[in-house]
Amino acid sequence: MLIRRLARPMLAAIFIYGGIGSLRDVQSHAKSATPLLEKVGPIKESLPEQIPTDPETLVRIDGAVKIGAGTMLALGKFPRLASLLLAGSTAATTLAAHRFWEIEDQEQRTNQQIHFLKNIGLLGGLLISAVDTGGKPSVGYRARRGARRFADRTHHTVDVVKGAAHWK
Repeated sequence: MLIRRLARPMLAAIFIYGGIGSLRDVQSHAKSATPLLEKVGPIKESLPEQIPTDPETLVRIDGAVKIGAGTMLALGKFPRLASLLLAGSTAATTLAAHRFWEIEDQEQRTNQQIHFLKNIGLLGGLLISAVDTGGKPSVGYRARRGARRFADRTHHTVDVVKGAAHWK
């Protein structure tokens, strides 16, 4: 459908741009993420050593996810998976960078609140995109339909067997 071909790149553009920005300025993005990471300190201790927890590495990973998943969404390649990845990235970025409730200065608070709400809107768009089956039946629908068809065939087979036994 034409609307999907137009809307996906439009939605993806901000994530690709943001991912490039993150990779170009890792230090300032890591600085924004540090307070949130400090609040989840006890969780970090229980993670395996192989999982990075330092802000710079997490910002690089987030930037790469935004660029990769944004590109996939824009091109229509695995758009549902790409949307889910971007939704996770958006949620983390929103909580790390736009904690307006912690800001005293009213002008800065309002600015961060606008960014927070913008990200919530983007998250809504990503969730819609994540469940968009492109006009095809969903997996849940196909599973229910298959189960009903199987049950109908089973009942038919049982009726045939009962009928055959009755004629003997």
